[in-house]
Order: sequence, then structure tokens, then C-alpha cells
Amino acid sequence: MADRVTVIGWDGSPLTAAARSALGAATLVAGAAHHLALAEVPPHAERIRLGSVALAARRIAGHRGTAVVLADGDPGFFGVVRTLRAPEYGLEVEVVPAVSSVAAAFARAGMPWDDAQVVVAHRRTLRRAVNVCRAHTKVAVLTSPGAGPAELGLLLEGIHRTFVICEELGTEREQVTVLTSDKAADHTWRDPNLVIVMGGPVTAGEGGGWIAGRDPGAEPRGWALPADEYGGDLGEGETDLLRAAQLARLGPRVGDLVWDIGCGSGAFATEAARCGAAVIAVDRTPYACGRTAVAARRFGLQLQVVHGTAPHILENLPEPDVVRVGGGGAPVVSAVADRRPQRIVTHAATRDAAELIGRDLAEHGYEVQCALVQSVELDTRAWTEKERSVAFLLTGELGRREASR
Repeated sequence: MADRVTVIGWDGSPLTAAARSALGAATLVAGAAHHLALAEVPPHAERIRLGSVALAARRIAGHRGTAVVLADGDPGFFGVVRTLRAPEYGLEVEVVPAVSSVAAAFARAGMPWDDAQVVVAHRRTLRRAVNVCRAHTKVAVLTSPGAGPAELGLLLEGIHRTFVICEELGTEREQVTVLTSDKAADHTWRDPNLVIVMGGPVTAGEGGGWIAGRDPGAEPRGWALPADEYGGDLGEGETDLLRAAQLARLGPRVGDLVWDIGCGSGAFATEAARCGAAVIAVDRTPYACGRTAVAARRFGLQLQVVHGTAPHILENLPEPDVVRVGGGGAPVVSAVADRRPQRIVTHAATRDAAELIGRDLAEHGYEVQCALVQSVELDTRAWTEKERSVAFLLTGELGRREASR
């Protein structure tokens, strides 16, 4: 097997002495075409055009001699090092890193990136990468063929974002383009490229933050915040304890798209967005849409508000992962179930209404749970009952096999 595998990162700048020394001793060199064309690659070394890293790793594991793998940027950051270190190959890996393509892209843009989310977009992960771009104000997207700037722009339809597109970083053909997301599909982009996606209030905090990505300390502590946080006067399906149960059942997370149908005050939509999920809030009244937008701005969150009546307005929305139905009853729940989200949560005021919704969810192939949720608010000065709320909480969940269809 290979005596040693050295992974060398390349960012377009001259190779370091350590990198040149490793290349000079190599009997096998793996990399992309532009890596193998470097003058420092020994003419006598076996060369492997790097496509599948797993296939290259097997070739390297069977090679007798010294191997070098060339990769763009920092190969330990969403790079080849993870695959090469897999136990089945038995390789000892030494890494000579370079500036990562993410760091280089933000440097070209003259922007800090400790507050950015970083995602990888392949064809199978493109939708989740887009959801992160919906939910966050600054995202770096490491693209791939078929999941590049044009595809990102098309899937962000209706959402205003600014793209900084960096093509072939570190090469003589490097180009940086700034445009709005709706224009990205009008161009052909060269691989490899990286897209910085920006939208909303991107600000530079004094002295910087203390953690990469979104600072959790900037948000209020706790979930299912009281009505006063959302302007008071919440609907019957928005009580704090019912909201807490709905959030717990849905479990929204980074990369998800949440529909909140009948968003009312925006309390649930806002708290789902605080979980890091992308959110589309739908309501038939302009007043509710306005309240939701105000709540999102107050907490510094990105979410999309759609004015319209369900179920018709749902037809052109992108596919959801989880859905809260706050209004519309069984017809809306049925229309949502047709779209096959992994989980659906809703409530009913009566047992008859709950049974109707539960049967419909079951007919759509969902596993149904129902609980009678009762809360009593007490006046702690006299410990007397202040307000009582009762609702049937329904959850529909697809099994893994059904969800993958």
C-alpha cells in the first residue's frame, strides 16, 4: 500500500516548500486536470484524474510508493480529506492546506464571514441548500454541476437575494460577478464556482461575535413566547402551550422548509424561523400578513409571507418538509397531505372535527396521533383561574418509506 499520502491544497498561489518537496518525491499524483498540469508534478509519476474520491482512494491504497492528492483550497474543509481518512482505506494522511475557496470568495468580496452559513449544494442536497439561503442573511454555497448559481436563482423565485458569484478562483480565468438572484439563470457559469448569497439586514457587529454562524445570544431565551411578544390578542390556535406542542411535534430545523398556513399573528412562523428553518407564512387577511412580517423583522428573521386563501394559494409554493395548519380545517389539511410533507400538525376545537381530520390523514398514509391539550392560566396573586384553553392537537407523520417516495 502507499507509504504516505500527502494532500496538498492549492489556491492559485505558488506552492510552499513542503508541498514542492512532497510532490517531488511522489510516485502517484491524483487531482483535477488543472492540478495535474502544474509544472511541479513529476513527469515520471503515475497520474489519476480525480473524479470519484472513493475510487481514487482505492487506487492509492493499492499503490506501492508515495502518493500525493491535489485539491482546491483547504482539503479539510468539505474536501477530500474526510474520504481519504475513512478506515476502510487504511491510509495515513498528511495535509498541506491552502486558503479555502470560502475564505477566498469573501476576501474577494471584502466581507467578513464568521457570521455566514456554509452549505454544499449537490443535486440531491440543492433544495436544502436553498432553504438555508431562504432562512439566513449570509450563506456561502459550494456548488456542483447541476446545482449552481442558475439553479439556486430559479429555486429562490419570489425571494430577493444578492449573489456574489466567484468562478475559477485562484486561476487566470478567475471572475467575480455581483447580481440579483433573479438574473442568475440568464447566464452560463463556469465550474468550479462558489456563490455568496446575501439578503436582509447584513450588519457588522461591534467587535465581532463569539461563535461562527448566527449568534444564539441575540435571540430571546425560551420558546412559545407569551402573546405580548407578538402584539397580544392571539388566535385560539396560537396559545403559548399549544404552540410549544406544535413546535415539538414538527421539530423544524436548518435545511427544512416550513409552511405555516393561517399564520395569524406570526407567532408560530417566527418561532419556527428561530429554529433555523426556512418558513413560508400564508394567510388570507392582509392584516395577519402584516403582523407576521412585523414579528419577523422584530426578531431579525428571514421568512416569506404569502397573502392568499388556502388551499388554492398552496399550488405554486415549493415543497414543504413540515407543515402547521392553523386554519382552514379538513380541506386544507387534505390539500397539504397531497404534497407529502414528512409531518403535519394542526388542531381542532371539537372531537368531530378532530376525527374528520384524523381519518383524512390516515387515508393519505399518515400515522396519526391526537391529544386533548388543556391549559389553565392562573392569577398568581390569588391563585385563581384566569383563562382556560382546550384543543385537540393532531399530528400526521409519514413513515420513512412513504416520505422518500
